[in-house]
Parts: sequence; structure tokens; C-alpha cells
Amino acid sequence: MSAEPTSGKGGMAALVGLSLLEVIRTRDLPTEILGAENPSQTMPRRLGLSEAVELQIRRFRIEVKRRGRISDDEAKALFALVLRRPDAGEVFFQAGGLLAGKDVPGRGVGRWYPRRVRYALARRYFKKRAWALLGRSVGGFAHGSFALESGGHVLLEMDPGGNACALLSGFAESVLSRYLPEPATVTHSPCLARGQDSCRWSVFESEDARNE
Repeated sequence: MSAEPTSGKGGMAALVGLSLLEVIRTRDLPTEILGAENPSQTMPRRLGLSEAVELQIRRFRIEVKRRGRISDDEAKALFALVLRRPDAGEVFFQAGGLLAGKDVPGRGVGRWYPRRVRYALARRYFKKRAWALLGRSVGGFAHGSFALESGGHVLLEMDPGGNACALLSGFAESVLSRYLPEPATVTHSPCLARGQDSCRWSVFESEDARNE
């Protein structure tokens, strides 16, 4: 994590790096902290509480305000940092949820629009937001309510093992949950990292939801 974020076009948005590090920091907080305890000193083995991570978070926050981006080399280093953790998949998933944004325009539309329209709006927002965050396309939507397919994407370039695919799962669930009246569940199968022909993310729908 020695390289600093760089402003300008190209690469991932600095917000991706910030979200990953903030998730790591939150997950590494002890469940109980005594009033006078400084966890960054008393628990130095927790990476998320280290001074290096705190410094990087501050730098990313500055870059996010500038709408800055990070190079692919820095993104790979950051992903490698996450992948050394046993909870890497959960970190990517939670960061994806944060990246959906707090002000998704679909909030509150559930009761006013038909379900097919809600899905169309969610797909449009997902595609636009994903491009802005990752700096490139992650695939296209196949027939169905929400079925994203990709023959290759930047997250696999960062992590050929496929754990980072969970970032798009968390991202998709968070976006869909703003457009649908019920929480969304997104499944990721097949996956290129498992030797299959493509990556696919699709929403699981109950029978009642499908019949709306």
C-alpha cells in the first residue's frame, strides 16, 4: 500500500479503496473496548487498526472528495492485502454494499412502479455506477429480471481466485434492495475462477415475487 492515489481518469475510483479499508477497520475492531484503551496500540496485530491503514484511509478520503482514481497496480496491492485475510470474501461483499451509495435514486419507488420497471431502473443504475467505480464494464445483462453475465472482468484480473467477485454480489444486492420492496438475494454462479465459461450474478426471487 505504499503508492498513493492518483487523481484523474483511468483505474478504479478511490472510493473502492476507501470502502475496502473501512470495512477491514470495522471488522477488526474488538467487540469490547475499555474506556481508556487505545485499540491501535493494544491490538497491533489487527491490520485494520494499524497506523498504516488509518493513514491510507485519510488519503483515500481526500481523493474521494477530488473524485480521484487509483492505478491498477495500487488496486492489485490493495486486493492482495484483503486476500491475505481468512474473511476476504466477506470484506469484498460488505465493501460492495457500501459502494452502492446511500442515495440510490430508486429508494421509495417500490410501491409506485411495476416490478419489471423497478428491475429495469436497477439494471440501469447498476451498470452506470459500476462503470464509474471500476473504470470499465463488468459485463452485460442477459434475459431475465437481473442476470449479469461476463466473460472476463477487472475483479478477476485483480483476484484470479474469484473471492473479489463477492464485491459485485454485495453491490448488486444493495442496489436491488433499494428498488425492490423486499431484501434481495444475489447468487454468483457460474464463475470463471472455477473453470466455468462465464461469471453470472442473478437475483433469487420467491414464487410470490415472480408472480407480482
